[in-house]
Amino acid sequence: MESFGLIDSYLNYLIIEKGLADNTITAYSSDLSFFMEFIEGSGSTSIKDIEQSEILKYLIFMRDLGLDAKSRARKLIAVRGFFKYLCREEIIEKDPAKAIDLPRSSLKLPDVVSVPQIKKLLDAPDEDTPAGIRDGAMLELLYASGLRVSELINVKLMDVNLEAGFVRVFGKGSRERVIPLGSYAINRIEKYKSEARPFFLKGERSDFLFLSKRSKPMTRQGFWKILKGYCLKTGLLSSISPHTFRHSFATHLLEGGADLRAVQIMLGHSDISTTQIYTHISRDHLRSVHTKYHPRG
Repeated sequence: MESFGLIDSYLNYLIIEKGLADNTITAYSSDLSFFMEFIEGSGSTSIKDIEQSEILKYLIFMRDLGLDAKSRARKLIAVRGFFKYLCREEIIEKDPAKAIDLPRSSLKLPDVVSVPQIKKLLDAPDEDTPAGIRDGAMLELLYASGLRVSELINVKLMDVNLEAGFVRVFGKGSRERVIPLGSYAINRIEKYKSEARPFFLKGERSDFLFLSKRSKPMTRQGFWKILKGYCLKTGLLSSISPHTFRHSFATHLLEGGADLRAVQIMLGHSDISTTQIYTHISRDHLRSVHTKYHPRG
């Protein structure tokens, strides 16, 4: 069946044109191979013969296998991207997956904490100590910019321009993006660089902004431990994670009136449909505002 050669062409397109990360390419390859095995089992001999009904049967097949909605949605996203590519390349005339919605029944909305809760966490570090100054700068930068924890720990000195007020990061697929910083983040990073970072350096040299007590770059596990400590200190024992800051960053921006496209760029999402999950949360906020303030709410 020629479809596996077309899958290879599509994966090469994702690598070269889209710059997707290796683990994403591996997931797409696995999901598309799984789909094609199902299609072959159903008797189709050509990619051009696949119709919408077969993709719907595929969704039912996955459900019967016990895959949850999130897993089915992920596999369907791979299939939809593949057929969109085939249409663009004029290999097929009609996209059989275009009108099929993603399974959503058990998709989980991101965990978000309120502005007062975020403030409580940001105020928790003791800024009379080098560790507290560093921790405060890390937490402030995380919330100010919506970084992933992997991006936070890999920020280098040269990536932060405090005079211009921005941080440069390299996200998934090594895609570069530049994110503005607010005055709180700028002030705390300046204080960390001048008062605390030399303490962690101990005379050594490092290109990385945030350092551990061993003068090494901060690790993902190290930051997790720091965050959990402040959650305990403040009594915020819900499922707060570094990614919660990213979700809260996006939601609070949208609730404040930010444009979805601007939030997409700051988060580094290649597809705006990924960012749109936050609109479900902000719609709830808008509904509550309308109910509270509209004379007929």
